[in-house]
Amino acid sequence: MAGTRHDAAAGPRRTGPDGASTAGPDITAPDITGALVATIGLSGIDHVGVAVADLDEAIEFYQRVFGMRCIHVEENPEQGVREAMMSVGPDPAGGCVQLLAPLTPGSTIARFLDRSGPGIQQVAYTVTDLATASEKLRSRGVRLLYPVPRRGTAGSRVNFIHPRDAGGVLVELVEPAADG
Repeated sequence: MAGTRHDAAAGPRRTGPDGASTAGPDITAPDITGALVATIGLSGIDHVGVAVADLDEAIEFYQRVFGMRCIHVEENPEQGVREAMMSVGPDPAGGCVQLLAPLTPGSTIARFLDRSGPGIQQVAYTVTDLATASEKLRSRGVRLLYPVPRRGTAGSRVNFIHPRDAGGVLVELVEPAADG
């Protein structure tokens, strides 16, 4: 029977009708609608990115109101942001909110804030292999914003799916750094 099996050490594991694992980059399996779905190597939701005007004020707000812990702060000049990762629960594996403040008035986040105001700017998915995921997406006619991955938070590699190819949502693909 298809479903989710739980392993105390590894956590939930998707299984197909024969009980075999459906995890992995080349798996095609039916979903609840009966459609055969070929994965691109997504392994989870990495974070939700929120554009903010003042990073320090936003960190304090998320700590005070939601009880989130700030687990990482950095400046990423290549992306034009000062950012903070806020752990939603006691373990960052449970999910994070990434707060993004502009470094310069011409940065992507500054333009987003001018156009839309503060709020959700992106949804990010963890991928096991960014090059493979990018290749599969391009073969499906999906546009990526960068021809090659760029440096993301904490040494990760990232690329973005054009919002017009993702239902109006800016989707970030994150391949974590090898050490974490």
